[in-house]
Amino acid sequence: MELTIFEILKVIFLGIVEGITEWLPISSTGHMLLVDEFLHINASDAFKEMFFVVIQLGAIMAVVLIFWKKMWPFNLTDKNRPFIKRHIFNMWFKVVVACIPGAVVTILFDDYIEAHFHTPLVIAATLIIYGILFIVIENSHKGIIPHVKKLSDITYKHALIIGLFQVLSIIPGTSRSGSTIIGALLIGVSRVAAAEFTFFLAVPVMFGLSFLKLIKFGLAFTSAELIILLAGCVTAFVVSLLVIGFLMSYIKKKDFKVFGWYRIVLGIIVIVYFMIFA
Repeated sequence: MELTIFEILKVIFLGIVEGITEWLPISSTGHMLLVDEFLHINASDAFKEMFFVVIQLGAIMAVVLIFWKKMWPFNLTDKNRPFIKRHIFNMWFKVVVACIPGAVVTILFDDYIEAHFHTPLVIAATLIIYGILFIVIENSHKGIIPHVKKLSDITYKHALIIGLFQVLSIIPGTSRSGSTIIGALLIGVSRVAAAEFTFFLAVPVMFGLSFLKLIKFGLAFTSAELIILLAGCVTAFVVSLLVIGFLMSYIKKKDFKVFGWYRIVLGIIVIVYFMIFA
């Protein structure tokens, strides 16, 4: 792989796309695959398969930084309080429960999905389908007060159901955050609690997927590949810091319908484009 300024700029652009789309329910993988259709990274297919997953670690580290106090289960500063924060440990156990369905399906079907479903038309279709679902669900829940208002109110049953919805995100264009938020809204979880649980859920999911992709690719990076990967991750990290703050502020006042409409419009544009130019 030849490292040029243009290649670095392409990767930085992909990092910006990842940082924006990872946390908004519009599918980060779908967007990056679509961008790659028009702005190809000059790298092997094996590297790109790994890159499109591992770049998400940059976005994950932004969540860890922002929500560190809510995620770190040990008290190392206040001697007057218990060393173990039981409520945080309890939340992580719920996250583990939510991760199980997705882990099983990913191990069994990930290679098949990548071989048969990573296409622009599949991405376009899932963008539209889940865009419609967001609009329908938000309209049907208008005026209804969620009975799960806080992150701590999520039960193991809620976590398992949300985890089952996360399985849907194995299809590109679905959106991991989108599928989990839809599942959470359907069972009466507030938008803020749904988003925060999605952040928790993203940490082990993306670390696990990244580990599997790195092992599959091997750790024998060329210097150019390592620079490309680091540039993408750092860019995704910085952009995610801004996007997460925006999202948490936005959903306290408004619903997810705007993202539904965005998905529908983008999906239609993709279908029309590939019908004409493919």
